[in-house]
Amino acid sequence: MQAVALSKQVTSEGAPLTILDRLDLSVYPGESVAVLGASGSGKSTLLGLLAGLDEPSGGKVLLDGADLFALDEDGRAELRGRLVGFVFQSFQLLPALTALENVMLPLELSGAANARAEAAAALERVGLAQRHSHYPRELSGGEQQRVAIARAFVVNPRVLLADEPTGNLDSATGERIIDLLFGLNEEHGATLILVTHDEQLARRCRRRLLLQAGALA
Repeated sequence: MQAVALSKQVTSEGAPLTILDRLDLSVYPGESVAVLGASGSGKSTLLGLLAGLDEPSGGKVLLDGADLFALDEDGRAELRGRLVGFVFQSFQLLPALTALENVMLPLELSGAANARAEAAAALERVGLAQRHSHYPRELSGGEQQRVAIARAFVVNPRVLLADEPTGNLDSATGERIIDLLFGLNEEHGATLILVTHDEQLARRCRRRLLLQAGALA
């Protein structure tokens, strides 16, 4: 995955505000990278652009040789569905779906024939084999994040993007989630890019990057 001269500007109170300023970044297959920085430094914006969830003001993101922003919205969604997994701080589980149904969702969207079996296997890998039929409200924060991780990994992504994956968890639960993330990262060989304030989590990564005022320091 590569970002080239990636920029993002927005208008704030009638004046232009630069969030990312011609940022260049290369992340190699199987690498683990932590993106650190103060609140407002552009970390989550960078992750959203790398996933194609937001559009830049300038520059490009290359994923599997394709320029994400040369594609239309449907093209980006198709590429993202095949190649990218995303783990959010707030879990982003659909409350009306069970744990199993939440994990099945990306498989069903991609047209997988055996979505239920693959989702069940993913939940088993994260230690939730007995929680298939539970709704998010019936799960603890750590369990919800494990469902989110199973959902991210079930499509065997080339790239996993994680935005403060332990931010809403207590330290002990957070450590278990970290172990799970890196274990699955090694098992699948996926590239891992994570945004974090947690120095302990950042030290687990092969490379650490500091984002300051929209640029890599």
